[in-house]
Amino acid sequence: MSRSRTTPTSEFEKKDRCAHLPHRPRVLLGKMGLDGHDRGVKVIARALRDSGVHVIYSGLWQTPRSLAISARDEDVDVIAASMMSNSHLALGPALLDELTKVGRPDIPVQMGGILPQEDIPKLLDAGISACYTTGVGLEEIVQAVTSVVRPRTHLIEGDHPIAQLARDLSLVHEQGQVRGDAPRRRPARVIGITGSPGAGKSTLVAQLAAEISRRSEQDPSLGRVGVVAFDPMSPITNGALLGDRLRVDFNRLDERVFYRSFAIRGEDYHGLDTIVELIGGAPGEAPIETLFVETVGAGQNETRIRDHVDRTAVVLTPGMGDAIQMDKAGILEIADLFVCNKADFPGEHELVRDLRDISAGRPVFETVATHGQGIGELADELLGG
Repeated sequence: MSRSRTTPTSEFEKKDRCAHLPHRPRVLLGKMGLDGHDRGVKVIARALRDSGVHVIYSGLWQTPRSLAISARDEDVDVIAASMMSNSHLALGPALLDELTKVGRPDIPVQMGGILPQEDIPKLLDAGISACYTTGVGLEEIVQAVTSVVRPRTHLIEGDHPIAQLARDLSLVHEQGQVRGDAPRRRPARVIGITGSPGAGKSTLVAQLAAEISRRSEQDPSLGRVGVVAFDPMSPITNGALLGDRLRVDFNRLDERVFYRSFAIRGEDYHGLDTIVELIGGAPGEAPIETLFVETVGAGQNETRIRDHVDRTAVVLTPGMGDAIQMDKAGILEIADLFVCNKADFPGEHELVRDLRDISAGRPVFETVATHGQGIGELADELLGG
């Protein structure tokens, strides 16, 4: 999809356009193929968020399979695929095939971007629900993706267990409803990852998920990995941009990591204990034994995640403040371990020193998540601690 040049962002007034719908719309924005340009799709993401939609952005270079897995696990209402690489006639039908394989052939796919007019009938005949060229405005895109929202039923058509799990999670989070016969079990390790905005929590979680998944191939007793990621909901439009899953390389990990995003206000973790048990009860060749719960970027007094997890890792970065900040009560008190991420930044030695001064024996780890540095040692602690 591509934003119209005739519709300036300033004209897209912020208001909740989705309040009348049966539930908050969930839209997966995806870019398949080798297209490395995402400026236009980010404009669309902001427009959808500002209309009240919950937008899951999966990042660049997605395959049809990775996009289908994301759509299923996030229980989206529609996929909005942006195509700029002249591969739409191959990738569009391939995405529809993959949706069938992962148990959600009912999710509509809309495509936009560089689409020649003569190819649009071919895409529609193949099963793409709607096509948009570069002249389509933001208002029309918002109306298109919200028009497909329908009430959620408790059971997914077909018998795919992970598709059903994703729907169960939606009903718990949105309506507080639990399907009576849904399997429930708490994973062996439930780990909270919290810290200030920009500390690199999402990248850290992605690296840990990949590392533990790699180890589980050699040691199946470790089980699979799950991630629950919380992002903030707009207090004005109720929209949200859920972008944490783009840090995970699903092209490589495929279904070895189950990842689900939710939007909340503040520390409203309603239903989280049930969500944890539903994910732990997910059927599969191996159970989910390690579940990461990533919080919204947290401040000093945001500590409720501790009530829902077994262990809490507080992620900090150099330059966060002087030693006086360390002595203040709050988020640092709930840590079972500390992670100094971005340890290649200036001030790393001072931060580690201050953390060790207040740690009272709690371990302190140094990582550079973007390069995988220190991830193995941290995984050792989380798996064995």
